[in-house]
Amino acid sequence: MRTLVFDGRTGAAGDMICAALIAAGADPDVLAPVSEALPVRYEVGETEKNGIRATTVDVLVDDGDETVETDSDHDHGHGHGHDHDHTHDTNSAEPDKPAEGAGVHRSYREVVGLVESMGLPAPVESTALDAFELLGRAEASVHGTDLDDTHFHEVGADDAIADVVGAALLLADLDPDRVVTTPVAAGGGTVEMSHGTYPVPAPATTEIATRADFRIVGGPIDRELLTPTGAAILGAVAEGVDAVPDLAVERAGYGAGDADFERHPNVLRALVGDGGDPGSDDDREEHGADHAHGGHSTDGSLVHDDIAVLETNLDDAAPEVLGGLQETLKRAGARDVTIVPTTMKKSRPGHLVKVICKPEDAEAVAERLARETGTLGVRQSGASHRWIAEREFETATLRVDGADHEVSVKVASTTAGAVYDVSGEYDDAAAVAEATGLPIREVLRRAEAEVRERLSGE
Repeated sequence: MRTLVFDGRTGAAGDMICAALIAAGADPDVLAPVSEALPVRYEVGETEKNGIRATTVDVLVDDGDETVETDSDHDHGHGHGHDHDHTHDTNSAEPDKPAEGAGVHRSYREVVGLVESMGLPAPVESTALDAFELLGRAEASVHGTDLDDTHFHEVGADDAIADVVGAALLLADLDPDRVVTTPVAAGGGTVEMSHGTYPVPAPATTEIATRADFRIVGGPIDRELLTPTGAAILGAVAEGVDAVPDLAVERAGYGAGDADFERHPNVLRALVGDGGDPGSDDDREEHGADHAHGGHSTDGSLVHDDIAVLETNLDDAAPEVLGGLQETLKRAGARDVTIVPTTMKKSRPGHLVKVICKPEDAEAVAERLARETGTLGVRQSGASHRWIAEREFETATLRVDGADHEVSVKVASTTAGAVYDVSGEYDDAAAVAEATGLPIREVLRRAEAEVRERLSGE
């Protein structure tokens, strides 16, 4: 299986993704449809980042009056292509001077219409539209608007469209069988937006991350490293993995951001090679949560997943602290958190906290558990692995009173492909129930029945 791996330990942005794809072997000539549809041209070059030769991609306004660089001149050196407060004057920008967001700013529907008018191959158009839908839904969620009413600013300008469509074209030229990304560094600190100062990652990036399959991690520096545009492109094309899978590397390339960091090369690495088979490597993920690692079981049933189990007993934890452990520990790397009421010494009531995590995350999770609860000790139990199902997600479409509603449905199967459980996602079902007046259990029943019928016909 020919696999493309993005290694995002220094973040990602639209221009860096395009550059990494070219460096990994994609032909920049395939970008011509964008230049034909928009008054822009791509300039591909080379630079050096901390001793690493890397490819650069700039999007230039093709009228001789101004130069527009892609989302590469924010804190990270590749910004975020988001509605943040900028002071660039695109009408007076000098040639070769960085300027973001030049050209027409469009609504989500206008962007969709523009992309559909480019005459792109169907897979390329689908990838670009998927990325813009992620951006649109993120913006709509952040601002409390409907998707169709969402108005893009920088990400609806010519240069941002060139990034998204350009990445889709370059990816199609590489034509991998599978695309994955390791956890992507979001950075740290704060970012200035038109609505104020916000912590990194920016709200739109955070919303995209909740919908994407990959994980984000903080650091390694206090700068914005992952942009909404970069997150949306990766979210549209890549599965999340914990680490680079087994791969016979054929080509490695580096896409550069604009900024220079003292200790961290500001590059996005792309690897292309044979391997990374989702049926045999250790890089599975459950819709942004559990990753199944360690390969198949020997009998074709469930998947071997290496884990660590941490435990501590608490006799004085406040309910608010216990209630927050699910979220705080998962941010530290926990895969599952269970809190069990128990009786402790002198018959005092207490709680047993059990946490499942990857072995490499155990120390960080234990430290966070101690900090959050004040416990004086965290023990690691003898469990070394678990057996987990293959998990995929199907989308069920329910038609109620003439309107379509979507519910995500989790399908659990053995490694041999035998489906043994179909479960609708509660949050999706609750949203449909609120919109239609149906009971949640009825929404779940219909969604699960649709998926079961579809699977039985395959």
